[in-house]
Amino acid sequence: MIVYPVTFVGLPIGNREDITRRALEILQDVDCICCEDTRNTGMLLAHYGIRKPLLSLHEHNERERAPEVADRALAGERFAVVSDAGMPGVSDPGYRLIRELQKRDIAYTVLPGPSALITALVGSGLPSDSFFFGGFLPVKSGKRTQVLAQALAANYTSIFYESPFRILSSLKTIASLDPSAPLCVARELTKLHETYHRGSAPDLLAHFSSHPPKGEIVLLVAGTNAPRNS
Repeated sequence: MIVYPVTFVGLPIGNREDITRRALEILQDVDCICCEDTRNTGMLLAHYGIRKPLLSLHEHNERERAPEVADRALAGERFAVVSDAGMPGVSDPGYRLIRELQKRDIAYTVLPGPSALITALVGSGLPSDSFFFGGFLPVKSGKRTQVLAQALAANYTSIFYESPFRILSSLKTIASLDPSAPLCVARELTKLHETYHRGSAPDLLAHFSSHPPKGEIVLLVAGTNAPRNS
């Protein structure tokens, strides 16, 4: 087996049992684990009886931390890099570190793992032949309206992460732009209260107005010209 100085490890997005055997072996074998939140990662590691030094690597310190990790990897330390959930580097820290490793010609590998956007796409029942992932929807209403308008006019399904505190606003915007567009709001994926709510923006708006959403949310929008899966 090839031993890499740095391994990026996908972690469960909700259900702890979704972790792979290979991921557990890597986490057990490395010298240090870079993580987005040491408390969250610490709880997962404790669940599997793994005790390792943790080094915080999040959006506010990744630019400064990346050269440190690279230096230590060159000195012989082995690192695993994780985010709180899902794949590091996808709407989570990891990109800057990978660029630093590439610049220094330091070998790394990426272990496949759970992904909220792919899980939501498959479970939504919306066209999946072609899709676009837009990360978190913009906070500012003008930019959010522009992004959602593009999604509605597209020939593919668009996937966004959204806050439970802004999902009603996003649904109102979609309802004003195209009240008949097929949507899906996926919540708490792989967790006990996982739900997929499918329908038009007015339908979903009516539901969530009386049932305030909580937890992690993925919003999927089927473009007007999106082909149906064959």
